[in-house]
Amino acid sequence: MEHISVLLDGPSMNRAITRIAHEIIERNKGIDEVILVGIKTRGAYLAKRLAERIETIEGKAIRTGELDITLYRDDLSTKQVDDQAQVQQVDIEYQVSDQKIVLIDDVLYTGRTVRAALDAVMDLGRPAQIQLAVLVDRGHRELPIRADYVGKNIPTSSTERILVNLEETDGQDIITIHKVD
Repeated sequence: MEHISVLLDGPSMNRAITRIAHEIIERNKGIDEVILVGIKTRGAYLAKRLAERIETIEGKAIRTGELDITLYRDDLSTKQVDDQAQVQQVDIEYQVSDQKIVLIDDVLYTGRTVRAALDAVMDLGRPAQIQLAVLVDRGHRELPIRADYVGKNIPTSSTERILVNLEETDGQDIITIHKVD
C-alpha cells in the first residue's frame, strides 16, 4: 500500500523560492556576475521563477539559461535505435567564463544529474564559480556533491519517492513523498 504525504504546498513552495532568491543575491553580493541555469525540465521552470523573484527584489533582470543534460548522464541508457546518445541542448545565450553559475534543479538525490550539468557547463567555458540550488535535498548521495541553496531538506529512505509537481508542468504546485509498505 502506498502512503502519500504532502511536504510542501503551493504557498510553502513559494516561500522557499523567495528565500532561495534572497540567499542567492546575498551570497553573490548582487546579481551582476550571476547566471541562473535551470536543469530541464522542472529546474528550468524553477530558474524562471527565481529570476522573476530576483528581478522583483533587485529591480533588474538576472541572466538565465537552460541545460538538457541527457548526453552527459553516466547512467544513460541509449535513447535512439542506432545506440547513439540523445544530443543534449544548451540554451545559454551568455559567456559562462568568469561568471557565477547557479545550477537549479527540483530534487537533489544521488548527485548524478548535477555532475552531468557540471560537465555541460564546463564544456561552455570556465566559470568563476558554480553553485547549486535545489527545492528538495533528499540525501542518498553517490557523489561528493552538495547544494548551496536548499528549499527543504527531507531525509528519505531509498524506497521512498519525492514527487515535485509544478503549475507549469503538472497544473499545481505541491511536493509529495510516496512511501510504499
